Formats: sequence, C-alpha cells, structure tokens
Amino acid sequence: METLLTIRQVATVTGLSVHTLRYYENIGLLSSIDRNELGYRCYSSADLTWIQFLTRLKATGMSITNMLEIAELRRQGDSTLTTRRILLEEHYAEVQQKMRELQHNMDLLADKIVTYKGIEHDYQSKQSSAE
Repeated sequence: METLLTIRQVATVTGLSVHTLRYYENIGLLSSIDRNELGYRCYSSADLTWIQFLTRLKATGMSITNMLEIAELRRQGDSTLTTRRILLEEHYAEVQQKMRELQHNMDLLADKIVTYKGIEHDYQSKQSSAE
C-alpha cells in the first residue's frame, strides 16, 4: 500500500506553501487529489512527482498559463504526448535563449569588475605615493 502524504508534508517536501498547493488545485494544475475519510487531501507519490515537475517548470520561467495547458493536455492522456513535447521543446528553446542573454550580461559584469579593480589599484597606488 502506498504511503499518502498530507498537504503539510507535501509543502515541506516541495518547498511550496499550503496556500500555493491549494491554489494549484483550485486553478487546475493539480487534479484528482484524493481525500481521506475526514476530507483531508492525501497526496500520492505520482502527485508529488507532478508537483515537483511543475515547480521546475515555474523555476525556468514558464507561465502559469502554459503550465495549465500542459496540465490539461496531460489529463487528456497519451494522445497529447506530441503536443506536450512540442510545448516543452519551445519552452526549452526560450530558456536557452535567456541563458545566452544572461551569460552575455555576466560576461559584461565580469569585464566591468576587472575594470573597477584596475581603477582601484591605480587609485590606491596614487594614494600611497602621495603619502
């Protein structure tokens, strides 16, 4: 028998708040969350895996709208696998472009830091020789 997790346990494991988990369920990112005899949510390992995937999508900058589209396609079953793959490939390309832009900006920052260090060194040398 599979161990089911409470919403608080899932919040602890995923780093999401209880409020966020409820919100994800309300908007349709999470569906079919079982409830126990007292009406409390019981998350399965499959639910946890899906939540962790959603968390990774969000961390890469995917919009809630696009996440909802993937969630809806997932509910429709395996006939949507190609569409889901294409959506993920498109997002992957967007993330790659953002990473290239970030790397370019990082390179510019590194160059500016080197420039400032040189200016600081020259300034300190002038201060030392003036004393």
